[in-house]
Amino acid sequence: MKVLMVNGSSNLKGCTFTALTEVGKALEKQGIAYEIFQIGPKPIRDCIGCGKCHDGKCIFNDDDVNQFLEKAQEADAFVFGSPVYFAHPSGRLLSFLDRAFYCSTTAEKHPFRFKPAAAVVSARRGGTTASVDVVNKYFTICMMPVVASNYWNMVHGNSPDEVMQDLEGLQTMRNIGENMAWMLKNIECGKANGIPMPSVETSNRTNFIR
Repeated sequence: MKVLMVNGSSNLKGCTFTALTEVGKALEKQGIAYEIFQIGPKPIRDCIGCGKCHDGKCIFNDDDVNQFLEKAQEADAFVFGSPVYFAHPSGRLLSFLDRAFYCSTTAEKHPFRFKPAAAVVSARRGGTTASVDVVNKYFTICMMPVVASNYWNMVHGNSPDEVMQDLEGLQTMRNIGENMAWMLKNIECGKANGIPMPSVETSNRTNFIR
């Protein structure tokens, strides 16, 4: 089993990366591999609602969204991490997720459905719970089990060294890893015992303006 993590910060080895790594250490102790996918500092296009996504791929191929979607097909679970800017996740992460989740609906095999996911955010001080709420909404519209911890999924610090001093935040990250590992093992156990995934109805779409 493998967990695909996304670092939504332009700082490749900053506070968000530090938080994700702590989750990863807990996963590895449970025998589950992880990979951190770096969005990095390059420009990220926003979704323009062109409706040209096809076969689970975005029509724009000048950034890493399609590369991520290929990896997502093989992943068993996800962690999406972001720094907090003005009580909100990073704009680059949201542009990335808007496109990835929107065009995933055109894939023959949905890359996210029924796969556990967690949002992780880092902040100097505030805006964390609002940011977690924003990212969680991507999961709930795709039938993804949301992985919780013993506290809100956040760390505090203005540098990686400060994050490492946030003992409660690091504990929260480790508990995310433990809970995700437990959830993944239960899903595998269900599959091995013939428990099918839920059936999905998608035929009804109601427009409120006629």
